[in-house]
Amino acid sequence: MADETLALQREVRDLQAAIASMREQLELARADREVAVLHANSESKAEIAQLRAAAAALRDELERVHGAQEDLLREARSEAQDEIRQLRAAAAALREQLEIERADRERAVQSAVKAAHDEIAQLRATAAALRESLEHAGAERDAAVTRARTDDRAEIGQLQSTVRALRERVEARAAS
Repeated sequence: MADETLALQREVRDLQAAIASMREQLELARADREVAVLHANSESKAEIAQLRAAAAALRDELERVHGAQEDLLREARSEAQDEIRQLRAAAAALREQLEIERADRERAVQSAVKAAHDEIAQLRATAAALRESLEHAGAERDAAVTRARTDDRAEIGQLQSTVRALRERVEARAAS
């Protein structure tokens, strides 16, 4: 019986030692896990900061490009308005000249009437050509604006796709 008691006491001591060893291992594992979690959080925060900086840089670039395009559009509008003013002045000058021609025609003899008619026809052709040229310039300007807007939309779509992809990567890393 004493041997049995000694054997049981040894077994109890061994079991207590094993439990103490397991507790130490469990504490070490917990500490390692906490260190790993802290490290992963630190890496995630650094990556998030980098992604935010990249997104801010992309946003700034987009605003710069948009501003440049706005400047180009303003310049194109200004040039078109200048051309319109010039054409209106030319048209006004042509109208004045036409009035003078009409007054001269009334005072002129029958032969001068024919010459005035020819000149009026030429002036009308010039005015039509100028009008057609103005319409063509307006159509080209509208086409340029449309192309600029299409390019803007395409670039915005690309930037949004990039931001979505970056966001998905961040979320995927945060989830894992």
